[in-house]
Amino acid sequence: MTIYLDVSAAVHRRAGLGRYAESLARALAADHAAELALFYNRERGIKPLAGLEALPARAVALGYKPWRMLIWLGHLTPLAFNRLVPGITLFHATEHLLPPLRGVPTILTVHDLIFRHLPEHHKRLNRWYLNATLPLYCRRATHIIAVSEATRRDLVAMYGLPPEKITVIHEAAAPGFQPQFPERIAKVRARYELPEQYLLYVGTIEPRKNLTRLLHAWEPLYLAGESPPLVLVGKRGWLEDDFLAALEASPAREGVIRTGYARDVDLPVLYAAATAFVFPSLYEGFGLPPLEAMACGTPVACSNTSSLPEVVGDAALCFDPHDTDAIRDTLQRLLRDVALRETLQARGVCRAARFSWTRAARETYALYQQVIAGQ
Repeated sequence: MTIYLDVSAAVHRRAGLGRYAESLARALAADHAAELALFYNRERGIKPLAGLEALPARAVALGYKPWRMLIWLGHLTPLAFNRLVPGITLFHATEHLLPPLRGVPTILTVHDLIFRHLPEHHKRLNRWYLNATLPLYCRRATHIIAVSEATRRDLVAMYGLPPEKITVIHEAAAPGFQPQFPERIAKVRARYELPEQYLLYVGTIEPRKNLTRLLHAWEPLYLAGESPPLVLVGKRGWLEDDFLAALEASPAREGVIRTGYARDVDLPVLYAAATAFVFPSLYEGFGLPPLEAMACGTPVACSNTSSLPEVVGDAALCFDPHDTDAIRDTLQRLLRDVALRETLQARGVCRAARFSWTRAARETYALYQQVIAGQ
């Protein structure tokens, strides 16, 4: 038996999708290496995942956009891509691309339908592609994994998929996300030139993350001496110009520290060193950063929309991300109340422990067996 797992997003380091594919691959390989093979779209300079080189791997040498178009074309014609995955028993597509495979059971992970909820926050061509193809891929897949109940509800409501075709398997923070030693915190804080106290945001700089409202909510608190600086960790995304203009015009702009993309090894320490973590995103398919922050023992304030309440439970303060005053009031409450922060720290570590990649891999492998047996 050979189960092919698509790790294209991981080898291309595509943020959340990449972390999902890599974490799942490593967790599955721990117990099922003999049955696992990797598949990815190879471009110049791309290397296999470190530590998984012993696994069988197949790759297609096409750029990302040509590969996406070829997959779509394959579904619209009698083409089949079976020869790319010899000896296949099942194929698991971990991003929103499902190669056309004939006579082979397939599983498609759907992370979110944000392009439907917030179309104005997506590039036009990407939105067009997803609108045209994702419903088709969902219909063609033998079974679907949704990373949250929120995504499962969206799939049923927007695509009319039968609920029994969709299984929810939650993501998790990687094992390295845990409380950190003071010595390690001091070294990383010095490397990034960060103050002793700071509010932290981790994620791409893009409109969906709602950073302009966060900026306006935080400004008066900082100017009044009630809040420490705001640290933004993450690379620039698309359509970030409005936020950058708001930041340039902000009377508190000297209190905003932008680190850009941080090394994966440093992320747990950046979380652990923060006074609190704030995540004002308008919509998330799962919302990994709040879970990572909780796992590191950092109190969390986040939006009350989409999957986020499902992830944080009672271990975080939640606010309406469309209401700047609500964001400000939540931050003020969190910063003023030391006992509240300590309570959220303890709850957060316990909450995060309920999610693990070992569990996700176990549930995913059980689904593989179920789907294979049903063919």
